[in-house]
Amino acid sequence: MSVPEVLAHLRALETETGRPSGSVRLVAVTKGQPIEAIRERVLAYGEHALGEGRAQELRDKAALMTDADIEWHSIGTLQRNKIKYLKPVTLVHGIEEVWQAEAIAQAAEGWGRAPDLLLQLHNGEEQKHGVRPEQLSAVYHQVMQTGLKVRGLMVMAPDDADEEATLRLFEDTARRAHDLGLPELSMGMSDDYPLAVRAGATLVRVGRRLFL
Repeated sequence: MSVPEVLAHLRALETETGRPSGSVRLVAVTKGQPIEAIRERVLAYGEHALGEGRAQELRDKAALMTDADIEWHSIGTLQRNKIKYLKPVTLVHGIEEVWQAEAIAQAAEGWGRAPDLLLQLHNGEEQKHGVRPEQLSAVYHQVMQTGLKVRGLMVMAPDDADEEATLRLFEDTARRAHDLGLPELSMGMSDDYPLAVRAGATLVRVGRRLFL
């Protein structure tokens, strides 16, 4: 699917679910993609948020694409020694431990600006990352003490989850965000973003479909 096709699908899903047009934003996942492909497949259709999973790759691409007004999102697991590469980032999707927010806040003192954050909710798979549901409120309040802005929650559906289980996870994440008064929900990827929109996603992370 092209960017225009994905956007048209998002607008149709908004209509089907009674949501305002434009309430769901596309984050084009560009990790592993060459700059030429990003320009051709994404930026040719306007300025869209780009999601990168590797901090060094994000740093390098941002340095080579200063001619475009890009909103960079970090969507990968954060490592302490890679946080220094997040200077171009507007939104970090994957905060799962308080130290990550503390390290970003410290680094941002030298950047002149700080990114906003999303807390990643654990999806129940033992090997996956994220804040355990029972710890979410405590982690949220500790992260807020860093002075950074927490805009919402992010979650990834388990690889083997069926549609019913995926929808339940998305709806549960939406309820938890609502309980904390958080407006942003980063949910849904190439195969399950329609379910995420149905559950209230405000950001969908689509990569593979855009570069087929």
